[in-house]
Amino acid sequence: MKKPEILSPAGDLSKLMHAVLYGADAVYIGGEHFSLRTASANFPPQEMAAGIDFAHKKGAKVYVACNAVPHDDELELFPEYIKSVQQMGADAVIVTDPGTLSLVKKHAPGLEIHISTQASTVNSESCKFWYEQGVKRIVLGREVSLEEIARIRENIPEDLELEAFVHGAMCVSYSGRCLLSDFMTGRSANRGECAQPCRWKYALMEEKRPGEYFPINETDTGTYIMNSRDMCMITHIPELIRAGIDSFKIEGRVKTEFYVASVTAAYRKAVDDCFTDIMSYTENLDSYYEEVCKVSHRQYYEGFYFGKPHNGQNYKESSYIRDYELIAVVDRYDPVNKRLKVSQRNKFSVGETCEILSPGRPFETFTIGKMYNENGEFILSAPHAEMPVEIEYDGYVPPYSFIRRKKID
Repeated sequence: MKKPEILSPAGDLSKLMHAVLYGADAVYIGGEHFSLRTASANFPPQEMAAGIDFAHKKGAKVYVACNAVPHDDELELFPEYIKSVQQMGADAVIVTDPGTLSLVKKHAPGLEIHISTQASTVNSESCKFWYEQGVKRIVLGREVSLEEIARIRENIPEDLELEAFVHGAMCVSYSGRCLLSDFMTGRSANRGECAQPCRWKYALMEEKRPGEYFPINETDTGTYIMNSRDMCMITHIPELIRAGIDSFKIEGRVKTEFYVASVTAAYRKAVDDCFTDIMSYTENLDSYYEEVCKVSHRQYYEGFYFGKPHNGQNYKESSYIRDYELIAVVDRYDPVNKRLKVSQRNKFSVGETCEILSPGRPFETFTIGKMYNENGEFILSAPHAEMPVEIEYDGYVPPYSFIRRKKID
């Protein structure tokens, strides 16, 4: 049985580094053009080159998203852009549009091509069509079940890889087919500008009573009629593998470093346990699930993997669940004075019980004892944003570690 790749999102260089250090086999990123994300989640050329170099040195791959659907006047930049992506050493490019695919083959021959989930590939004939165009991997539409994936796997060439989302946000529409954002706000989802009107609160208004809103459900806050829950398949790793999925994709290029690190580490542990000791995996299902619940998330469900979902929407609210919060980022450990040198992210105080999440090892629970400000003065709390703090701690903690705690109501 082939061990699947864990593919994590990276919206910038820091997130890429965290994803790789916390166990991703590959990351997917976007450049300054064609990547279906706004500028805040894209890599300038120098950062892209640095990210690819960092990932390769750690044995990880980098896939560059070019999955927007461009108009003619937007294609002028593409030939030079895709040449630069190949020259930087990207391992693959992710595309949706057949014209874009054709230009990749013409201007960057030899660069591996993956078909984006935006293409809504949900059957074996479509897979074979893309394969005949030189495609190496299909990112399946989120609408397929495990049973359908297994059937697709049986009917396509062995060397055509299948990738599927296993965690993260779900679209109420077929990916890339929703026009709500463009129609209501002028922001096109196919250009990375989706305003997510599916998450908005809606009520009913009768045309002769303008300004008078009626709740669609029996609630004082209206209803969220299109608000999808988040997908989470961490307790179903064996089923995903048996279906023939080669790459487990985590959604979230605009998520934080803490989110990317936490979710990547949880899936890394779950997949590794599944392959080394299936009994251990089965016994630890609750702990895997608890880990992915320690990041900001919507209510979880299994997507379409077990058939048409009947619990896929949250009609009451669109807010995130935040049971845990990040309180500090570890900059380095001082072995002489046995102190953690951290940067504050939320106020914390002496006596609080916290958890340290580090690359490549289980989280550790500890209680904050003595701590000091940057002048070496003893302090009882760290109230100021990003203030440097030193915490007494007996044991090495690597850089890129996080300190989190259960949220205080």
